[in-house]
This record gives sequence, structure tokens and C-alpha cells, in this order.
Amino acid sequence: METTIFDFKAKNNKGEEIDFSVYKDKVLLIVNTASKCGFTPQYKALEQLYKTYKDRGLMVIAFPCNQFAHQESGSDAEIAGFCEMNFGVTFPLMAKIDVNGKNTHPVFHFLKKKAPGFIVSKIKWNFTKFLIDKSGKKVSRYSPMTDPLSLEKEIESLLQVK
Repeated sequence: METTIFDFKAKNNKGEEIDFSVYKDKVLLIVNTASKCGFTPQYKALEQLYKTYKDRGLMVIAFPCNQFAHQESGSDAEIAGFCEMNFGVTFPLMAKIDVNGKNTHPVFHFLKKKAPGFIVSKIKWNFTKFLIDKSGKKVSRYSPMTDPLSLEKEIESLLQVK
């Protein structure tokens, strides 16, 4: 059986283990994030997408990461407070993880294998986005420069698939 995103688990920012099987039949937008990055304002667009499409089956999931210029140095609680206060984030925030190197979180091993990226498969910077269909197998990758709102047409299309 082929592995899907729904076969993985990860801790949320409260330390609780989340079994991704709870997201079966949902479209997932997974993003590695940071609080002190030039792309941090994308949290606003991610929240907008989440609020617009969550009732139709979109789940936005943020994985804070401190591997790029130490732009996410806070604790999980500090990160959550920052996201809520500055951007009104209500979508799930996971515990801080590594997206590259020997301690790469298994979710990001899977995502990089499914959508290797241009030239190299490693994550190049904060706010790399992965859009996963309802089957949990088809993964599209978008650069940090991609405005989350530009993904609306693809999200709409994936949500319509039965």
C-alpha cells in the first residue's frame, strides 16, 4: 500500500500527538512557517483561505521551523501567541520542527519525496507550501514567494473532487 499523508503523526504546539488520519478526505495546505521572516505576513492569507474553505474541507497546517536564519526562535507557546495576536490564526499550529537535515520531521520527508521541488528537494526557505489532495497522495509544491491566495483555483478544484 502506498503511503499517504494520512499515515503520519505530528505533535501540535500544545504537545499533543495528532494522527493525520483525522484529516482523511480533506484537502491539506501544509506550510513551514516562521515569525520573523519577510514572508510572515502570509499568515493573513493562509488564515483567509482557511476561513473561506474550512467548511468545505480545507485544512491549513503550519509547521514552525527555525532552520532559516533563526527566524523562529520562540517557544511553541510564544509562536502561537504571536500568530493569534498578529494574524488571528485559528488553523492548527504544530510543534516546531526541522524540515531539512538529519532531524527532518517524517511529514516533510514525505512531502519532499512527493514534490521534490526545482533542482533540489530540500526546503529552501520559510513558507514553502504543499497542497495535498483528498487521497493524501497527490502533492503540489509552491515556493515561499507564492501568494497563498493564488492557490484558490487549485484549492477549489481539489475540493470538488469526490
